[in-house]
Amino acid sequence: KIPIILYNIPGRTGVAIQNKTIMKLVETVPNIIGVKESLGDISEVVRLAQMSKGKIDIYCGDDIETVLYLAIGAKGVISVLSNIAPEETHNMCEEFFKGNVEAAREIQLKAAPLIDALFCEVNPIPIKKAMNFMGNWGGVYRRPLCEMEDANAKRLEDEMKNFGLL
Repeated sequence: KIPIILYNIPGRTGVAIQNKTIMKLVETVPNIIGVKESLGDISEVVRLAQMSKGKIDIYCGDDIETVLYLAIGAKGVISVLSNIAPEETHNMCEEFFKGNVEAAREIQLKAAPLIDALFCEVNPIPIKKAMNFMGNWGGVYRRPLCEMEDANAKRLEDEMKNFGLL
């Protein structure tokens, strides 16, 4: 009975939820209200937006593509970046929705190196490390996860400094 957002992440599951399947689910399960798309293929998201005609809310699941998703009608982003840069992530979306696409684009481009660093190892390893760098306890790693490689941790720390978080 609670609202459901599908999570389409073939990088973790090994298979994508096809657009026709998403639409069939939306038409038969009334509490499916959205989909978090992490396809890595913006063309398929465009096709879903066209097919759905607003029957399902689309959310970006790849921080690096937030502004692109908003441009095709996404309602927002379900974000990793927002765990350490919530204001900037909010501002990127807000500027876009206010019609200031250039400001949203600038935030997206400024965040791109940090986003890349946040995904240089399997999630949630980098975001936990980032939280630790900020003085917040990111939690322990459960197997098979482990500490970040030193070079990647240094890269993440450097990008956090460049972005103004440290």
